Amino acid sequence: MPLIPRRLRAALLATASAALVAATLPAPVPLGIGDSLFPHLGNPGYDVLSYDIGFTYHGNNKPLDAVTTIDARTTEPLDRINLDFARGSVRSVDINGQRADFAAADEDLVVEAPGRLPAGVPLHITVRHTSDPRGDQNSGGWLRTSDGLAMGNQADAAHRVFPSNDHPADKAYFTFRVTAPKELTVVANGLAAGKVRDGSSTTWTYRTAHPMATELAQVSIGRSTVLERTGPHGLPVRDVVPAADAKALERWLKRTPGQLEWMERQVGRYPFETYGLLIADTKTGFELETQTLTLFERSVFTSGIYPEWYVESLMVHELAHQWFGDSVSPRAWSDLWLNEGHASWYEARYAEEHAKRPLERRMRDAYTRSDSWRATGGPPARPAAPAPGEKISIFRPSVYDGSALVLYALRKEIGEPAFDRLERRWVSTHRDSTASTKDFVRLASQIAGRDLTTFFHSWLYGAKTPPMPGHPDWHSTQPAGRG
Repeated sequence: MPLIPRRLRAALLATASAALVAATLPAPVPLGIGDSLFPHLGNPGYDVLSYDIGFTYHGNNKPLDAVTTIDARTTEPLDRINLDFARGSVRSVDINGQRADFAAADEDLVVEAPGRLPAGVPLHITVRHTSDPRGDQNSGGWLRTSDGLAMGNQADAAHRVFPSNDHPADKAYFTFRVTAPKELTVVANGLAAGKVRDGSSTTWTYRTAHPMATELAQVSIGRSTVLERTGPHGLPVRDVVPAADAKALERWLKRTPGQLEWMERQVGRYPFETYGLLIADTKTGFELETQTLTLFERSVFTSGIYPEWYVESLMVHELAHQWFGDSVSPRAWSDLWLNEGHASWYEARYAEEHAKRPLERRMRDAYTRSDSWRATGGPPARPAAPAPGEKISIFRPSVYDGSALVLYALRKEIGEPAFDRLERRWVSTHRDSTASTKDFVRLASQIAGRDLTTFFHSWLYGAKTPPMPGHPDWHSTQPAGRG
């Protein structure tokens, strides 16, 4: 029997050991981090540090060729790595330079690790796949526009575009490399980091300077014009608009620097490297605070059906999200009220100052409806789970004006100076991170100098709306038949 060289013998033993482990592992299953609203979203066992995502665009009716590279670190021992991914085919997966076996399990891509991985080791995962824009646009992911694509990934749809740990609790840095026909313009989150022409195609590269939740990723491909201007402190502001509409949209876009200045007076300096609007010729039924590049439907600005004050306050709503929801992201989706309540609050404040739309009148109307909103959609910090096939139904009135009402009550309870300090401290303390409702209650109590747990519990979790401080005459109307 010939001698087997030591290196070959070690390799054979490792292969046999891996095969034995694979043979004893249970069948692949979808996992999650236990989010109460999206139980299978996100994955345990690792922390993503960065994504490097390459797309090659062939037109709206063809899948994009894609390569997603993920750098991460294990947080517990792993035999398998689950990634959220659907609506694309996987060609191969490598882990730390080694080809890995994989299987689909519901909306998870389950990858066999090359042996058991201990906690605290780096992961370099490369997935070669396609990304298909042809699915149901109402389910999120790629949005088809009149001349290309954009993204609408909130709340759980980024994994319909690229493999990821698709939960805002795991933020990471992003690099996008997008190849498209030379006549098209590509823009993504962050700042441009390169543009290379190769024959009839151009590859565009963008990088974020701050970590980002997967639901906030944005890539625009189309016949667009990029309009540039300067915001506060020299901030680069760039808007991406359909080329034919650039002149008509300028009356709206030129307002952004002033809106940025107004928000900075409320809560402090803008938290990112750039800002601007992506105006897409598509019908979504929503606007979306994608980080540094907010998505708007073209019709908001061109249809003429909305009052001017409303359009401008809507712009401020999405801008406020850059602080509340983007820079400070929710730890769990039940913390959504912190995003939407604050954005609605500053939207209302702006409308009061600039369009004489009284904040108190809006809050009194919200109070009148609050019991009804709680009955149908749950209280602000305990929203009812989405119905099957209606995942964005968590975006209900109770997390918009119903949650702004909580902030109004809090300001009445602790006074305006303390409230203003809380708002500034909140976005500075948790910048580039995630935070929870408990964190907000803790900080508010600290700044107020007294325990506000009971106050918040009734306002955030109660089936009935508590009495409004300073307004004993306000009443909320419960719908008939609901106890």
